[in-house]
Amino acid sequence: MQDRYENQGPKKGKNKGRAFAALLLAGGLIGGSASMAMAAPTAPTDKIESTSITLSQAENAIDYWTPERMENAKSADSLTNGKATSNAPLKAGKSKKIAGQDAKMRNENANKPKRGSAVSPVSHIGKVFFTLGGSDYVCSGNSVVSANESTVSTAGHCANEGPGAFATRWVFVPAYENGNAPYGSFAATELVAPTQWSNGGDISYDTAFAVVTDNSGVSLADQVGASGVAFNQARGLSYTAFGYPAASPFNGETLQSCSGRATADPYGQSQSQGIPCDMTGGSSGGPWFLGGSDGYQNSVNSFGYSGVRNTMFGPYWGSVVEQAYNAAQN
Repeated sequence: MQDRYENQGPKKGKNKGRAFAALLLAGGLIGGSASMAMAAPTAPTDKIESTSITLSQAENAIDYWTPERMENAKSADSLTNGKATSNAPLKAGKSKKIAGQDAKMRNENANKPKRGSAVSPVSHIGKVFFTLGGSDYVCSGNSVVSANESTVSTAGHCANEGPGAFATRWVFVPAYENGNAPYGSFAATELVAPTQWSNGGDISYDTAFAVVTDNSGVSLADQVGASGVAFNQARGLSYTAFGYPAASPFNGETLQSCSGRATADPYGQSQSQGIPCDMTGGSSGGPWFLGGSDGYQNSVNSFGYSGVRNTMFGPYWGSVVEQAYNAAQN
């Protein structure tokens, strides 16, 4: 894989590819021809799957993620190898936008001048660390508005094997920069994903949500704020994406950003859209906003194609992703 999220071009049978840990994270389909076998829809009805995590396990996860383990965690791009793709139309319901929430607490450490990053840290965007299949991985994520004030969005492959097991030791570290974590870590108590991902590994549904613990008795949203979310929007809109790419020329220590108008999958292999972006592995799961970081989140970094340079693809947030979000926030 190049130093970008990549999937190889169309092959017979399932696509094989590698996701970039953040922005190109979904494991771009490899290659360039347009004749690829499409996977059938994995579920006749819209369903979600979740796993619960005990408070004891959550506390152990926070203890587990030492600075050394965070530094040594691998980009999750390999977790998208061999994923199915489907160009079947996604179910879209009524257009919906839910306004975000401002943080209620002031964090002096988070307001210190930052140096050496392409983008200054954003309080509600952070790094995600987790264990899957016995290995430690890193992705990106974002705090989103929710009834429980404790919901984080990320890529499906940053929470579940797709298909297969859910991750363990899952934590969110908002506003991370150069080893500094001004808000500490928030561990997952529940992980939620569409069954199209958790049972079928369909890259068009590469989204997941985590419900996290309070930190020091204060909810995630009260501490860092929470982005608004939007579902069932028009295609071809302009986005600003964020993430923590770790593969060269990046090192995963600072927040990066890119922006542009979304275009359709050039191979017609998925319902995902692509935007101009050079982020690499580690950025997977980072948020796409309609507007800047104070806008409505409407996708996540998912994958890239080796034959389509400097382009990050993200899943369309239709009614299925909305259902997963509602399951998590409630």
